[in-house]
Amino acid sequence: MKTKVSDIIVRFYEEKGVKHAFGIIGSANAHIFDSIFHNSSIELICNHHEQACTMAVQTYWKITGVPAIAVVTAGAGSSNAITGVLSAWADSIPTIVISGQENARYIPPDHDRRLYGIQGYDSPFAVSKMTKYTARVMDPEQVLYELEKSWHYATTGRPGPCWLDFPMSVQSAIVETDTIPHYTPEANVPALGGTKLQGSELAKAVSIALAQIQAGKRPLLWLGVGIRMAGAVPEMVRLVEALGVPVLVTWSGIDLLPSAHPLVMGSAGVYGQRAANFILQSCDSLITIGTRLAIPQVGYDVTELARAAKDITVVDIDPLELKKYPNRFTHPVCADAGDFIREMLIQAAASPLADQTEWVSWCAGVKQRFPWIGPEHADKGGFINSYRFIDKLSSAMKPDQVVVTDMGTALLCGHQALPIRPPQRLITSQGLGEMGFGLPGAIGASIARDRGEVLCLNCDGGLMMNLQELQTVVHYNLPIKIIIFNNDGYLMIKHTQKAVLKGRYAGTDKKTGVSCPDYGRLAAAMDIPAFQIRTWEDFDREMPKVQAATGPVICEVFMHPEQFFHPKLGVAVQSDGALISPPLEDMSPFLPRDTLAANLHIPLHAKSVKIDI
Repeated sequence: MKTKVSDIIVRFYEEKGVKHAFGIIGSANAHIFDSIFHNSSIELICNHHEQACTMAVQTYWKITGVPAIAVVTAGAGSSNAITGVLSAWADSIPTIVISGQENARYIPPDHDRRLYGIQGYDSPFAVSKMTKYTARVMDPEQVLYELEKSWHYATTGRPGPCWLDFPMSVQSAIVETDTIPHYTPEANVPALGGTKLQGSELAKAVSIALAQIQAGKRPLLWLGVGIRMAGAVPEMVRLVEALGVPVLVTWSGIDLLPSAHPLVMGSAGVYGQRAANFILQSCDSLITIGTRLAIPQVGYDVTELARAAKDITVVDIDPLELKKYPNRFTHPVCADAGDFIREMLIQAAASPLADQTEWVSWCAGVKQRFPWIGPEHADKGGFINSYRFIDKLSSAMKPDQVVVTDMGTALLCGHQALPIRPPQRLITSQGLGEMGFGLPGAIGASIARDRGEVLCLNCDGGLMMNLQELQTVVHYNLPIKIIIFNNDGYLMIKHTQKAVLKGRYAGTDKKTGVSCPDYGRLAAAMDIPAFQIRTWEDFDREMPKVQAATGPVICEVFMHPEQFFHPKLGVAVQSDGALISPPLEDMSPFLPRDTLAANLHIPLHAKSVKIDI
């Protein structure tokens, strides 16, 4: 049967269960747009910047588990998409990007020209270091081969983005579908995450990890989003209950378990919760599953990580991640998180488990003594504190609330202070952490929920990065509740400038070059209801209206333009001017040394002893 290539592309994704495409049309992708819009059941969501397309597909997948596709044009259309692709690469999101390209006759076989035709450039080469697979389809008869191969790479092993580039002349070509070649997956392709353990080898690795738990007096599980990617959340819940071991969750895995679960002790890290860091540093054996253990989690000196732990088991599907800290990881396991958890469930059921009551009780006591909201979060200067706002917001959240955050205040306060009760979700860009992610991410999540409600935590500076997507929200009438923390620019960078530049600001607030619009007036121009919260009385009056709205809403929360983010792992400046980089458990604001010592199962680190407070 003879079929147009652009129709083959669209039909392939229909058969894979793809329901939505996010894109912006151009002359170089017009055939693909035409096939999606007129010849398929895939709904086309038109953004206003290609960056937003490749961000929206990420949250869409996190909600549905089914990839959406991003469709961009040649030239600047494809280069605009790169930030979202890099973000998907950092967070292991199976993103599919289809880019249009100039006519094939303008593209030399060696691809060595600076530009092809009018706008074309070598976009596959440009993204080759941030994708699992990329190709330009120059032969129309290779269309199914490349579609199948890129889908396989994107969704197999450690997921990630793939990019296919289609010249206009290829999109419009007619081919005989009965005879075109298909792709047969190769065995043990390194890009797919390496050779994972299975069978007896996996059973042996699990047995070693289980023995580690049995032998330890203070074992700890650290669980990450790789568990959700493996489709193993129900099994993980059963495993946690079976082992009875205290649990930490990563920021990207924060919605795996209820924050109030008696075994969940919070999230550790540079901006972790103080109690969680105490517990991490006090454990004597550690098992991490489905987390890459990035610096924001483990701190700046990995030799200080969980320094009482003789054994650290790290389960990851990517062997490269297992090689990062060879002197600290005593038991690296290259395995699918779901396979590992299911095998551990089997083995745990077959042998008696150690009683962890005493250790769990100690952890719970630490968590109670150091709640997420403390005296350092007091309101100041006539402004409400953003941490206290987040804490109160949690009581106004709906049982199935989906929260998508931008960076800065939205990210930090959201992940340090917002308790989650699944099926509630808390989603952001973790690896790249790009400002501007929040609004496109909320759009993707809303579309994934059949135009469902999303709470978008944003900041005055971050929202400006993709402000144009407000019109996308309005056009599709998406019930996205946009909370804007208004802090006069870039609050996190202000604190960086205080720490390393003696408080000399540049490009961070209105006085030094960065201003933001009156969001109330902007909302009025776009016919979006707007609210402002400056006091707790405002909260009680306005937040019910925000949550009751059935369409898009903008709600500004005015906070102190110099508010600190606490607790955090910072640098201790001594009276003689010397700088000390404390271990992970010694967070700012610094505690009295006797209080710090009383809440650890290990002696104070030598650096902590030296710190003047």
